[in-house]
Amino acid sequence: MGKIKVKTPLVELDGDEMTRIIWKEIKDRFIYPYLDITLEYYDLGVEYRDKTDDQVTVDSANAIKKHGVGVKCATITPNADRVKEYNLKQEWKSPNGTIRAILDGTVFRKPIIIKNIPAAVNSWKKPIAIGRHAYGDIYRDVEIAVDGPGKVELVYTDASGKEKQRLLVNDFKAPGVALAMHNLDESIKSFAKACFTYAISEKISIWFATKDTISKKYHARFRDIFDNMAKEQEAAMKAAGITYSYYLIDDAVAQIMKNEGGQLWAMMNYDGDVMSDMVASGFGSLGLMTSVLVSPDGKYEYEAAHGTVTRHYRKYQKGETTSTNSVASIFAWTGALAKRGELDGTPELVNFAVKLEEAIIETIEGGEMTKDLLSLSTAANKKELDTFQFMEAVQKRLDAKLK
Repeated sequence: MGKIKVKTPLVELDGDEMTRIIWKEIKDRFIYPYLDITLEYYDLGVEYRDKTDDQVTVDSANAIKKHGVGVKCATITPNADRVKEYNLKQEWKSPNGTIRAILDGTVFRKPIIIKNIPAAVNSWKKPIAIGRHAYGDIYRDVEIAVDGPGKVELVYTDASGKEKQRLLVNDFKAPGVALAMHNLDESIKSFAKACFTYAISEKISIWFATKDTISKKYHARFRDIFDNMAKEQEAAMKAAGITYSYYLIDDAVAQIMKNEGGQLWAMMNYDGDVMSDMVASGFGSLGLMTSVLVSPDGKYEYEAAHGTVTRHYRKYQKGETTSTNSVASIFAWTGALAKRGELDGTPELVNFAVKLEEAIIETIEGGEMTKDLLSLSTAANKKELDTFQFMEAVQKRLDAKLK
């Protein structure tokens, strides 16, 4: 077959360590041989980010705003040890955080379902996507330790300097602690819009959960904004065949444990942080978890949900054999290609992405997999493949599908 023409450039964001090695292999095996594609390339490896004073990260985000779809390799967010290791100028911010801020996006994570890697929760049959509001709450709180008797108050002074409200938090009789946290209507609205945009695109129903029975202003504001967004999106949801439901967070947790899945579960910052890890481990592995950043105006950036696999990279540098799971990284590419094909009106590109995903799943269900999946799989005959053998096995199945 001839190469499939990709009409619009795809923004490519390269990364670090073992995932960077895998990234090149993915392009050489699954992209260049099959697609006539223009990749607008940005090197987000930590050394080049340092060289450009992180301007390359900003440029890559703006490129996604321009072209609509990007695909990103896992990257290092440097700490003090990494600064020393790579001789960096400073501890640069998370590139994911920078891109998320520029796109005003929300991250959605969804597991990849494989028959012979069963979920830990017996009722889970379909992927549960997690949408987490990644702004404010305790992640931007202000805390104090109270060392003795006294009052802690919450005070609001308007821009003119006039005190508008003063509320007693607690009249302490002994030492204790207190905190204040905040959120912004615009941030919540962007989060809600991104959730509905994603759910309508994926044709999956939305659950939203807070604790507005207790927090009658803070949590209630989230619910009001989501309820209003649901009314605005009523026609689009109906066309997509999906629904919107509100739950108290504790009820949502109870319901999710006996639900078959197949929905987007949207949550506030802390709840989403906790429950995304629960869902990931419940479905088997972070190596089988997709991640997509969606902006309110429908821009998409796909990536794997895991990190740069440093331990395997150290082995690779020594010339040792590695068995690194490339599934989530390949699915980042298939997600981006399918979205590019959808937006461009090229069903043959969407079909290629689907067939590549099928080839991956069938390879694992056929018993061929990387080491991390061996203990999770219920396959009768399992064979451990190294990093590159696994991708070779996937390519053979893909070629058979494309004949």
